[in-house]
Amino acid sequence: MSSAHADIESRPSVGTVAGAPKIILQLEAAGVLAAAVMAYAWNGGGWLMFALLFLVPDISMLGYLGGRRLGAGIYNLAHTYLLPAALAAYGLYQSQPLALDIALVWIAHIGFDRLLGFGLKYETAFGHTHLSA
Repeated sequence: MSSAHADIESRPSVGTVAGAPKIILQLEAAGVLAAAVMAYAWNGGGWLMFALLFLVPDISMLGYLGGRRLGAGIYNLAHTYLLPAALAAYGLYQSQPLALDIALVWIAHIGFDRLLGFGLKYETAFGHTHLSA
């Protein structure tokens, strides 16, 4: 077997991250989690609300009741930083601390998930994510 062929066989499958890049992404996620929790505390959010809201984005898994394609789409929408970043921007711009608190909990949840290796879902199966190896 040629060395080029052996190199290709040793790589993770397409759409996955492994090795040092995965560790770096998980460390980034730890930073996002820590920053979101610190910002939440600085903003004066209550810890009971934090605890009650922390797992709310996981309700998006119910989208899988409609099939893998719909499930992955809904899950990914709830687990990207786009919506909570927009909500945080709104909260800051409009001086709405509750909106900012919700956004920070949401961001913390995503950071926590990514730290644990739970990534954005592919339509192929629930366990196929951008962080799975």
